[in-house]
Amino acid sequence: MVRREPFTIRYNEATVQHLLSIEQKYHNLIRSFIIEQLTFDPDVETRNRKPLRQPAPFDATWELRCGPNNRFRVLYGIDFDQHEVQIHAIGTKIGNRLVVGKLEIKI
Repeated sequence: MVRREPFTIRYNEATVQHLLSIEQKYHNLIRSFIIEQLTFDPDVETRNRKPLRQPAPFDATWELRCGPNNRFRVLYGIDFDQHEVQIHAIGTKIGNRLVVGKLEIKI
């Protein structure tokens, strides 16, 4: 069996502020889902992981959906040279809007 090298997960400084707009009881859920889904094969499309159409907010290339009713969105990019996943934004999907911190994006 070939052992895969895990990706390093790096958070943008702004993601701390993004999390403050989300109820604290969901922080561990979001963090554990990020680790579970993005440590290996972050570039494989799944039911909860989709590539984003460009141009996308925060220069992200991928979206991870998680939480109750998939209401949380993690926007991220992948740096294959550095073998890392870069988390650009974490927000809440409300209808056809994405709320990231104090910013509201219509999608």
